[in-house]
Amino acid sequence: MTEATARPELPDHLSIDPSSKFFNAAVFEHDIGIRLNGKDRNDVEEYCVSEGWVKVPASKTLDRKGRPLLIKIKGVVEAYYR
Repeated sequence: MTEATARPELPDHLSIDPSSKFFNAAVFEHDIGIRLNGKDRNDVEEYCVSEGWVKVPASKTLDRKGRPLLIKIKGVVEAYYR
């Protein structure tokens, strides 16, 4: 299969929050997968491959600005295009 658009290289540190300095809109035009310790995660808000962590929401808890409260989970992180 040939892709109509070239996929940009996945960054080492990426966030889905548009106000973050690690947000990259070009990457989010494609479907991204995150694997933590060999298991696929669908709830990742931010990741860093070199430091080995992901941030995921802590259930339904919200911070004072109404955004999900995030917890950091450490391990082996792999980012890939699906």
